[in-house]
Amino acid sequence: MKEVIFKGCGTALVTPFTNDGINFEELRKLIEFQILEGVDSLIICGTTGESSTMSLDEKKSVIEFSIKVTNRRIPIIAGTGGNNTKEVINLSKFAEKAGADALLLVTPYYNKTTQKGLISHYLKIAENVDIPIILYNVPSRTGINIEPKTCLELSKIPNIVAIKEASRKHITSCKNCKSMH
Repeated sequence: MKEVIFKGCGTALVTPFTNDGINFEELRKLIEFQILEGVDSLIICGTTGESSTMSLDEKKSVIEFSIKVTNRRIPIIAGTGGNNTKEVINLSKFAEKAGADALLLVTPYYNKTTQKGLISHYLKIAENVDIPIILYNVPSRTGINIEPKTCLELSKIPNIVAIKEASRKHITSCKNCKSMH
């Protein structure tokens, strides 16, 4: 069984904006509030953080800023997922180098890949980073579900350590990969 490295409450943090872009002062306040209130980790640039509407430069600046503000007081899980494997690898490498503690990778949206394609996508990313990866399965938003057999295969990849599951069907049918939940 894989070692548990994250536990407790991980807040999916919003990314505050002004008309001119990211509001870093408000982001700092949000981060400090979460730490003060005892959150165990922060998820940045996830769905709640508006990642699908942010530019690559905005994502990078939010990742770097959040890591600097937390200063290793709590783990940072960076949302680096997307539908272009090469771009996901590049952003994931950036997040790792910046000091992220883990990555949150949504299933590739829009492309409607096969289950074999999902395995290939995640394997390629995992081969290019050394930090833990959390899969994010949200078929209502992405149009694709990580099937139980695929979940089992992905669980064999050493740095894929967890799944953020948003599919009721998967939860009830994935007996073999329950250690990842």
